[in-house]
Amino acid sequence: MSAVEDRLAELGLKLPQVVPPLASYQPAVRSGAYVHTSGQLPMVDGALPATGKVGAEVSPEQAKELAATCALNALAAVKSVIGDLDKIVRVVKVVGFVASAPDFTGQPGVINGASELLGEVLGDKGVHARSAVGVAVLPIDAPVEVEMQVEVAD
Repeated sequence: MSAVEDRLAELGLKLPQVVPPLASYQPAVRSGAYVHTSGQLPMVDGALPATGKVGAEVSPEQAKELAATCALNALAAVKSVIGDLDKIVRVVKVVGFVASAPDFTGQPGVINGASELLGEVLGDKGVHARSAVGVAVLPIDAPVEVEMQVEVAD
């Protein structure tokens, strides 16, 4: 196991299997020194643990936990391309989408779930630029979706 996966284990987490694509795309692709993930939903064992809009059917606290799950799924997608998460030089950019009730404005707090998980797992390598965007709806009624760009070494 890599040092990154050892750190996940210390946190009581396990890298999941890569979530199979829901349409015509790859979970992650490498271009030069970068791996770009597709948007990762908070799938656990092939299912969404919650559906609906944040601020209505899903609480902000639950959505924050789901964003962390998205980040974990994104790390699995990165590993599927590079083989060893210790090759990560740094997480460059995270983009989070939050399916939001019309009056919900706490998207940054929700996406903190992904950012905080990456920081806990990768330390300084997990510090990144970020966008948190509120949207009307996400695929299969997911409350949150996260994609990221990661710089990797050979």
